[in-house]
Order: sequence, then C-alpha cells, then structure tokens
Amino acid sequence: MAESRKALLHLVLGFFIAFSISGHASAAETSLPAPDPQIAIHDGFVDEKKCASCHADQVAAFVKSNHARAMAVADDSTVRANFDDASFEHDGILTAFFKRGGQYFVRTEGPDGKEGEFQVKYTFAYEPLQQYLIDIGGGRLQALDIAWDTNKREWFWLGAGKPAKPGTTYHWTGPFYRWNRTCIDCHSTDPQANFQPEIGEYKSTYVATSIGCQSCHGSGAKHVDWAEAGASQSLSNFGLAPADQNVCLGCHSRRTKLLNGHGPGRAFLDHFSPSLLRPDLYFPDGQILDEVFEYGSFQQSKMARAGVVCLDCHKQHEATLKADGNAVCTQCHAETKPERFTNFDPSGSFDTPAHTHHPAGAAGALCANCHMPQRAYMKVDPRRDHSFVIPRPDLSIAYGTPNACTTCHATQTNAWAAETMDEWYGTAWRERPTIAHAFAGAAQNDPAAIEALRALVADREQAGIVKGSAIVEMGRLGGDAVFADVAAAAASPDPLVRLGAAQAAGSLPPELRLNAIGKLLADETRAVRVATVTALGNAPTADLLGDQRRSFHVALEDLRAYVQANADMAEAQNAYGLFLMGQRQADEAEAALRRAISLDGSLAGAHANLAELYRATGQNEKSESTYAEAIKISPEDPLLRYGHALSLVREKDLTGAIEELERSVRLAPANAQYRTTLAIALDSAGRPDDAFASLDEAVAGGVADADLLSAAIQIGLKLRRYQETLKHAEALALLRPDDPQIAELVRQLRDTAQTGN
Repeated sequence: MAESRKALLHLVLGFFIAFSISGHASAAETSLPAPDPQIAIHDGFVDEKKCASCHADQVAAFVKSNHARAMAVADDSTVRANFDDASFEHDGILTAFFKRGGQYFVRTEGPDGKEGEFQVKYTFAYEPLQQYLIDIGGGRLQALDIAWDTNKREWFWLGAGKPAKPGTTYHWTGPFYRWNRTCIDCHSTDPQANFQPEIGEYKSTYVATSIGCQSCHGSGAKHVDWAEAGASQSLSNFGLAPADQNVCLGCHSRRTKLLNGHGPGRAFLDHFSPSLLRPDLYFPDGQILDEVFEYGSFQQSKMARAGVVCLDCHKQHEATLKADGNAVCTQCHAETKPERFTNFDPSGSFDTPAHTHHPAGAAGALCANCHMPQRAYMKVDPRRDHSFVIPRPDLSIAYGTPNACTTCHATQTNAWAAETMDEWYGTAWRERPTIAHAFAGAAQNDPAAIEALRALVADREQAGIVKGSAIVEMGRLGGDAVFADVAAAAASPDPLVRLGAAQAAGSLPPELRLNAIGKLLADETRAVRVATVTALGNAPTADLLGDQRRSFHVALEDLRAYVQANADMAEAQNAYGLFLMGQRQADEAEAALRRAISLDGSLAGAHANLAELYRATGQNEKSESTYAEAIKISPEDPLLRYGHALSLVREKDLTGAIEELERSVRLAPANAQYRTTLAIALDSAGRPDDAFASLDEAVAGGVADADLLSAAIQIGLKLRRYQETLKHAEALALLRPDDPQIAELVRQLRDTAQTGN
C-alpha cells in the first residue's frame, strides 16, 4: 500500500446492485456484508444505494470492475486468503491466520514487540493481491504487511531487507501502514480522517467504505433533489460536476495533499502538490522507478500535450481499456489523421509487422509492450509506464535505464537490442531527443549538466513537468549562478514550471529568493503558493510591503491549511517546524517539532531539527541530549550521529565527536559532508595522516565533492604528500574549470612532482 494507491470502488454497493438488477437469487446469495460502523452520510451526500435506482446501466458496468471490490468489511464473501489455520514466517517472525466465530484473525508481532492476536476488520484491494486492515486501537486501521497473492494463492511479505522494528515508521503497526493516514484519501468516498491531535486518536468516517459514485461525480444530495423534483427543476440545477480527468489525477499520482475535499470540478493543483521527476522516483529518461502511478509519467508524454485524456483509453465505469489489443491505440494512431488533433499528427501505419518486426498477435507486436513497459510494485502488481517512450537500449547501456527489448528478451544484452534496432530502423533513433543525458548528469552532481538542463527548460517541445523538474535540478547544482533561470521560470505560464521555480528557489542563497520568486506568493495555484512561502521561510522578508506583504500572509494561510490537513503526518509537522525556525518563532517551532516526534518517534529529521533549534537558541546541553535520546531510538541513522558529533564539538568533547563522526561515515560512506567534517576533526586532534587517508578513501570510492577535495588538498599540502595531492587538485579543477587559483595550484604541483622537490 502506498500514499496514492489507485482509486478503488465500493464493494458493499456492488453486492446490493448485483442483486437488485438480477431480481432473483437464493437466500444465501442475497446476504449482505455486515454493516460498516464507519459509514456516515456527510452533509451534501446521499446513501450510495440511491444512485442505483436511476443509473442501472452504469452500475451494472461498475460492478464488473476491480474498483468495485477494493475495500470491504471482512467476511466470507470478501476475504480471498487462506485463514484456515495457515501460517507464514519471514525473518524469524511467525504470523498465523485463523477464523473464530465467523471473524478473521491474525496472530503476529504487535506494536509492543510481543505476539498478539488481532482481528481483521476490512479487506483491502482484490487482485493481484489483497491486504487486510486491522484495528489496533485509537481508531487506527493498520494494513498488515503480509498480503495474499491472488494468482499464486499464497501469503507473501511486502517488505524488503530487514523487518522494521516495532515502534518505527515501517513496522506494520507504524505510520506508513496506517490506513487513516496513508490510504484513506484514495480508498473511500468523502473520507474524513478526523484525527484528534489532543489525544492522538482517530474518529474516521466516510460515506461509503470504498470509492463510490459520489467520489467521481460529486456529492449527490442536490442531484437527488433535482431528479425527484422532475420537470419543476431546470437543468442548470443538475447538482453534479462532470467526472473528468481532474478527478482521476487526485489518486493516480504521487503527490502531497495540501487541502481536504478534492473532487470533481476542483483543481488538482489547488489540492495537491505533485512530485516532480526526482531521481529517487524516476529513471533519468523519465520512466517509472518508484511507485509514482500515472500522472507524472503521462504528463511527460506527447499524448498529454496533444490533449489525450484518461477516458480516451479507459472505460469510465468498468475501468478497463476501451478496446482489445492494439485497437485502443489505433483509435488515433491510424493511417488517416483523426480530426480532433489540430497541432499533432499521430497517423501512420504502426499495427503491422513492417513496424513492429514481430508476427501479428505476438507479444512483441502489441503497442503497449514496447511503449508502455511494465514494472512490478508491491512485488506482484505490474504497472505500465504512461510516458509512452520508444525503447532505447543505448540509454540502458549508458545509464542503466530499462528498455522493453531486454525486459522481454531477458537473456539478451542491451548491445544486442541496440544492434537489432539499427538493423530494423537505421541509426537515427539513437539521435532522438531525450531528457536522459541532462537528468543522468544531474543525478551524478555534474555541474556540466546545468547547460543540458537549461536547454530542456528552453525547449518549447518539452512538457511542463520536465521543465519544472529541470529547474529544480539546476537550482540544486548551480545555487546563485542560476538565479536568472529560476526568476525566468517563475514567469512561466505553466504551473508545473512555476512550481519547479518555487522549489528551486530553496537552493538559492536566502537573500536572493524573494527577488527570484516573490511574485509567486500571489500565484493563482495553491501548490505554487505553498512551495513559494516554504522557500521563503528562512529568507529576509522584513522588506515586504503592501500587496506583497498581504500575499505573503495569504500564502502563509495556505501553508497552515496544509499542516492542518496533514495533522497526523509527522513529516508535515516537521516541515512546518523547520519553516517556523526560519521565521525565528522558536516556541512555535519547538511545539511543531515535538508534535512530529509524538506522531513518529523514529523520524530522525524531527529530532535533528529540534536539536538544531536548541543549538540556535543557545541551549547546547539540550541540543546534545536531544541527539543522544534520538540515537537510542534510531542508532543506525547517520544524520543523528553526525548532528550528535557537532553537538559534542560544541561541548568541547572532541574525542566523543570523532567517534560519532566515524560512525556516521561507516553508516553513510559516500556522504561528502560527513567525510569532510571527520577529516577536519581528525586533523584538529593531531591525526592528519588519518584525516588524509579518510578523504583519499572517499575519492577512490567515487565521491566527487568540491569541499571534500579542498580539505584533502589542504591536509595533503600540510603533510607534503604532493603526488597524491595533485590527483585531488586535478579532480577539483574538473569541478571548477574557471577557477584560476586551482589551475595555478595544479601547475605548481605538477612542477613539484616532476622535479621531486
């Protein structure tokens, strides 16, 4: 289960409708699931059963979908897994599954680390896997991290690596697996988490257990009134917003919620801030890496820019494709250009062996298999990439990106695939424009990538999400050198580019940020305003006057609404605490950071930020003890070890600081900042040889960082190890080719190496 799982529709309604349409069934077949105690008909909504009384055809289509079987009260008609005294063991943790009195139970490791017995309250999803929701008290519904594979008909663990410890984020009883926090927005109709921060409990309710008619069509009370009034009501009082792509995006995206209440007719970017093309989420060529759903991929595509929408390919109620095989693609990609496209020509002869080089009907002849390769999430759930790329085995060789050729022909090499494509299509495909070179360079922290990223931002053919992502990477790599680029992006008509500009401004020196993005405080899009005020959190804003001052306060209210909408998310409270630190509101910042820690005590960032707040306010002893307490909770977190080391330095305990720095380096050997600080500490302690060895080891391991190399040069010169120091100076010259001092140092070291002096 992830934060934005695909929208899934209401099982209880499905059983009701199936019976009402058929008109006859046995007594056993007509039994309905047990009532759901969390259902409440919120203001403006109606019972979902009312929809079926007039819309039988739509409902009949809907009940065929997996959406209709997404979440339900657990009973014999909904549970698909083996609960007949079955068991599953992983990493020494034994979980048993059994029934008692018509109810379903699991016996496994609980939140306190002890074995406990827990009742399954709901099923979650239908295929290819089904999870089970368990009430652990305080209104918390937790998704068990052992799921049922509906194809292999076996239990499997969703995790990876070592199991999370009880009391931490990723234990099945922790925040990540909490339905009220992570899943509720996309799995229920008008969900209201109703988190009670004063007691840390939930009183969650929804109109329907899973996604129902009113999730896509809007609250139905006015529509029912209109329908029951008959001819006395005009069509203008129809009472529903049309279901459109905007509704789909709310769940089919990797995003951060900014405001509750998203639905039809309400702008996506006013309720959510979508994740851009980050290297932890997407491959350099834009293909899906982590579980990002469809929005970010589709936004990159030519189809999206041509005006294609979800319902061009997918049936509205069945949630299946409109046609079989390649027919869904040849709706548009036919030999004759469709009239709907004025500035885009998708025509051509594609559904032929001459194009596919595979026999008709073969897997390689299917458009989706080449242009929408699959990637499995949750171990058994294949999802198709919606960026509609062509296979590029040459990029796979260069950057490790996947391609459809070797995904299918798994025993072959990328070189074989590239040579085969050369034979089929010539070599021009290798020269097709791609975002991969720019983003791969950025992922390697190569300053030379800035020019390639700048070209993407200037390219009129690129999608807004690509340009916005490129400007974020430029800011991270270039700092104040890309001020003009960030300011120009802030004037873009595309909200995703402006969102990228606002995020990029966070990498500029604080004194430059207001000039770069200040006008975005009054942006028409909430996502942009929140990103802007966040970036300005620690920037000088005392000079804000008139309209800009008012805009700042409006954007600040947007930020507070985001914090309120995510009152149960430690990450949101931590981010707000950091913002308040920048605003020099120490008491409010401390309260926010303590809220974050109370929500998730294993969130290292909140502990570190609280300790840094104490440091900034002159409370060094508190800072050190806060780090020490956090390390007891997360002893393997390098950030906490590093922060604790700095606090020990302030306490004049250099020996203890070096021990903690050495631990942080062991835990994160590629982190240049940790290495550099350790070297400085070792040198200060009279151990320059150890300091130089640590830096040399980092460089040999591929760490290319200007500060680290500068430290290595300084200590190398001190030790008169000129030959080794020359290598570091040459590496630094590559990072700073326009620095005359470094060039001169390289020249002098080369002379010294030649003369032996």
